[in-house]
Amino acid sequence: MPVSCPVCGKPAEAVYRPFCSRRCADVDLGRWFNEDYRIPAAESDDETDTGAGEDGDDGAAENPPSAAAHPDAGGGAAGGLARGLAGTLNL
Repeated sequence: MPVSCPVCGKPAEAVYRPFCSRRCADVDLGRWFNEDYRIPAAESDDETDTGAGEDGDDGAAENPPSAAAHPDAGGGAAGGLARGLAGTLNL
């Protein structure tokens, strides 16, 4: 069953389906990035709604791990990177 490209209307190629070419696929992606297309969000009438699930768990960890807790962090990304480079360069 032939499908037409949603961007230009030409017949779609199987490789890029539903688009006819890589260019049309990229044009469509650019439209999403530029927010030309939007998915509407349902608005809540209840002002006390915090986005939590039915059990009250909003999915966030109570104690999220910090960067310093990671053994390679070294007090931050720059410290770990500097130690990694120093080890590579035998400094």
